[in-house]
Amino acid sequence: MGLTVAVVALALTDRGMDLLQISLLFGVYSLTTIAMELPFGGLADSIGRKPVFLTAVVASLISLALFLSTSDFYVLALSFAFIGFGRALRSGTLDAWFVETFKAAAPNVDVQPALAKAQSANAVGLALGAVLGGLLPDILGSVAESIGFSIYDVPYAASFGVMLGVFVFTVLAIVEKPRSMDPGALRQGFANVPFVIKDAGILALKHPALSVLLATLAFFLMATNPVEVIWPTHAKPMLDEGYANTVIGVVTATYFFSIAFGASLSPYISRIFKRQHAMTLAATFACLAGLQIALALQGNILGFVTVFVLYSVFLGVSETPASSILHRCVEDRQRSTMLSLRSLIQQLGAALGLLLAGTVAEIYSTPIAWIVGAVLLFIAVILSLVLVKQLAVEAYS
Repeated sequence: MGLTVAVVALALTDRGMDLLQISLLFGVYSLTTIAMELPFGGLADSIGRKPVFLTAVVASLISLALFLSTSDFYVLALSFAFIGFGRALRSGTLDAWFVETFKAAAPNVDVQPALAKAQSANAVGLALGAVLGGLLPDILGSVAESIGFSIYDVPYAASFGVMLGVFVFTVLAIVEKPRSMDPGALRQGFANVPFVIKDAGILALKHPALSVLLATLAFFLMATNPVEVIWPTHAKPMLDEGYANTVIGVVTATYFFSIAFGASLSPYISRIFKRQHAMTLAATFACLAGLQIALALQGNILGFVTVFVLYSVFLGVSETPASSILHRCVEDRQRSTMLSLRSLIQQLGAALGLLLAGTVAEIYSTPIAWIVGAVLLFIAVILSLVLVKQLAVEAYS
């Protein structure tokens, strides 16, 4: 996936899309993921992890093929819908296969170190893909242009080739006992969606701390997601055309590693706040708001990258405290439902934030859009402080 992540916004700009259209396309991706993730959540349990993952790979291949074939907004929207469809299908498939296979082979061995290695491999893959995805347009772009393609088609074509490799490797390497195909599994998945949302909503309303947390996360995603999506279009004019894409690829890789580093710092930062996770969130969001304003004001690449790396570290810090609060507030029987609702609300927040930022960026500028986003982060800070009080009340009740 990393091969395209560094250049997707630049590739869309190169295809004539403005910032509002780019935001709308990412909104299509978010909304498709929302619509599909809940009904497809149990599909892998019903018909098997391998066939569902392979279907997700096919969806990704269709998405890449559509992207490479067009500059039309509506066809690109279909491409982004297939990305969301693929993500919804892929979510948790091979992870579940791995844990089950590992436990069957070594029932008394702790799986956590193996999962940590898998997560590390995931981060390294994204980072290496981002570097290569930025490098390819600068190295092979002239060749692509000479045969009538965009320089940004090169990493997309490379991604298509790698995805074919993933498909073949999965067919050969992943061994899973075939399961009986339940034709009603998918139908039941869609039928259950309203009930899942209803149950999660009732649970959140009965638990005020959860309601405040989910609102906080929605504002957080509304503010930060537009920065993560459109920063390459803002940074590229600061760079020399000859190596701009390579630098953006390297910065994208640094972004992934910075988030991982921030996540590793999170437990130590929580100790400073005496493990009051809501207070940790409030402080983290306040820092992110300040850094987002600082990022908007940068006019040269060195200052921009310095602030962006710091920003990414704080994004990583924010992940664990929010999850800790959520898991503390729900019981095991409610956990999956609440995680589904959290995913739903975060994706909606991200989609709304992109729509708002894209509109503001088109009318005014990208820095103004990011500063507006910082205001949303300050709202998240206020909600986090409300959450501190709410958790304290519930602890003593």
